[in-house]
Amino acid sequence: MVLCVAVAAHEVQPAVADVAVTPETVRIDMRLAVEPILAGIDLSDVTDTDESPLSGLVERFRAMPPDALEPVLRDAWPSLAARMTLTVEGAPLAPELGAVAIPPVGDVELRRDSVLTVTAPLPPGEAPVVLGWDGGLGGLIVRQIGEGASYEVFLTGGAVTEPMPRLGVAEQTLAQVAKRYTVSGFVHVIPDGLDHILFVLGLFLYALAWRPLLWQVTSFTVAHATTLSLATIGAIVVPEGRMWLVETIIAVSIVWIAVENVLGPKGREIGWGRIGIVFLFGLAHGLGFASVLSEFGIGAHVAATLAFFTVGLEIGHLTVIAVAYLLLGIPFGHRPIYRALVVVPGSLIIAGIGAYWVLNRIGWVGDLPLLT
Repeated sequence: MVLCVAVAAHEVQPAVADVAVTPETVRIDMRLAVEPILAGIDLSDVTDTDESPLSGLVERFRAMPPDALEPVLRDAWPSLAARMTLTVEGAPLAPELGAVAIPPVGDVELRRDSVLTVTAPLPPGEAPVVLGWDGGLGGLIVRQIGEGASYEVFLTGGAVTEPMPRLGVAEQTLAQVAKRYTVSGFVHVIPDGLDHILFVLGLFLYALAWRPLLWQVTSFTVAHATTLSLATIGAIVVPEGRMWLVETIIAVSIVWIAVENVLGPKGREIGWGRIGIVFLFGLAHGLGFASVLSEFGIGAHVAATLAFFTVGLEIGHLTVIAVAYLLLGIPFGHRPIYRALVVVPGSLIIAGIGAYWVLNRIGWVGDLPLLT
């Protein structure tokens, strides 16, 4: 599944490198947005290219047709290659830029992904290959596919892969899978998932009592875990170019939950209607989570990957609730003005942001800093 480009027009996304290692060569098919890199933006410092003072240069590169941008990329290749790590037993290889596929010019406000083919001859022997790149180039998802097996890893901060053998694929231990996907799940909520954070805050603001919160969180967890699992194994497929519908439903869910906090019953109990609507919206959130996990791949440890990614998500959600309780529940929760001071204004702010996202994701309004 691929997110609609309008949802993440300027958002920094990781590059994806599909690696094939043979006894003689290594080939890397890399999908990435080359324009921010050519503009010299440090992608480790921004989450949105519009945050950079060089964003205008990015748009100028996006306005260049493929036959004009490709020579610029090839001229810059030596400096880009110098920021890659491609080694065998610590000895650097010489990556060569082969075919380049750059899409035609579209909306210069939108991200444009190109595909680069990079190859390098390997020295004699059976020593494996290690790949990585400078953290300033952003995140890098590496996928090595072999016969009946696969290896996937998400690299940040200049990290490198496990050694990738010439026959077979790099090995991942269960402990590595646990760490990688628990962290990935958590990061997708905090700090990357503002929409999920606001939804969970909406659940928290419904009633300051453990029973309503437990019912809501349980319903949400069961729902998103269901669609996350089904989408990851391919039982549910969101057509390419239709993910924006899921993202819009997620935004609608934020508005609905927040408005219900204001207009719904004012008490400490919860009805089946609220539980049911949280479950239904949780199904959409699960598809959103799956769109992230699909980029990483799930490798051989399918059940473990899903389990630990879900654990990371839940740790993120519980962290949001814990922080909200510490900042709002403890100091204000037992005061008569809690609803007027916290629940109503907080829910209205959440509903307002959600309404903006609905309009933004259907293309009726433009991007706002920090919210897109």
